[in-house]
Formats: sequence, structure tokens, C-alpha cells
Amino acid sequence: QVQLVESGGGLVQAGGSLRLSCAASGTIFNLNVMGWYRQAPGKQRELVATVTSGGSTNYADSVKGRFTISRDNAQKTVFLQMNSLKPEDTAIYYCNARINFRAYWGQGTQVTVSS
Repeated sequence: QVQLVESGGGLVQAGGSLRLSCAASGTIFNLNVMGWYRQAPGKQRELVATVTSGGSTNYADSVKGRFTISRDNAQKTVFLQMNSLKPEDTAIYYCNARINFRAYWGQGTQVTVSS
């Protein structure tokens, strides 16, 4: 059974930093794109950032220059370093990964940025 388990969310003041982690486990023979999405109350889930197995990255315009996505292929883990956080970054952050040619989602981790 393939699983994605996230950690690292929490409450932080505006201007602060948080680091999210997401580890994939189970029977994995192909691990392709990994990424982070977020969903704020009353809004649709949106892309935050993705990273391919080769290290190519893609970011939403709203987080460029503040967030950095990275991955450890050996550990099957993706990270999201979030700096200069703003109240509008408050959301549930979901890990997503293409594993064995299908998409999987984590359970989500809450990030709250106070002003």
C-alpha cells in the first residue's frame, strides 16, 4: 500500500519560516513528479510547487522567491522550505506524487500564518 505522510506544519508569525516534509512509502517501483498543493478555506486547491525526479522545479507565481521545493530520491521524500510567510499562505498543504504511474495525495498538514 503506497502512502504519503506529511509533517512540519504549524502556526507561525508573518515573516517566519516553516519546512514541510513528505515521505513516500510502500511498494514503489516508479517515483516521478512530487509536489505540494494547498487549499485555503472557501477556495479551490492550487498548485504550490513541483519537482521532477531529475530536479526540475515549477512554482506558483505567488510563492516564487519565498518557497523552495527539493527532494531526496533515495529517501523518497519531498521538502518545501517556506520563508517570508504571509497570512495569505494560510492553508492546508497537501503532498502529491506520481507513484507507479498514478497520482497519490497525502492527508494534508495545516499551515497558519498570523499577522
